[in-house]
Amino acid sequence: NREALAVAAGSGFSTATDLADWLVRELGMPFRDAHHITGTLVAMAEQRGCDLPDLSLEDMQSTHAGITADVFGVLGVENSVNSRVSYGGTAPAQVRAQIERWKTRL
Repeated sequence: NREALAVAAGSGFSTATDLADWLVRELGMPFRDAHHITGTLVAMAEQRGCDLPDLSLEDMQSTHAGITADVFGVLGVENSVNSRVSYGGTAPAQVRAQIERWKTRL
């Protein structure tokens, strides 16, 4: 059931690390600061009973003014999966490549 899997994959703040990575990459902040901001946003979402993508841009900016609407591009599970394009990553092209590799080896 793809729909149930998608819902389950998106629960439990599974993209929190993607958020911290985005803060480091896009805003140039040290990871320890990104980790702190991410933790603050996770706590905010928990208090409101929602997931990170459900927070508003204003909520995000209340923790750091430099956060832009681009942050929402990294918060979806599909975007998270697709962003892992290195060898052995979770992006569909990488998964297909590994399947083909192992078909020939097995």
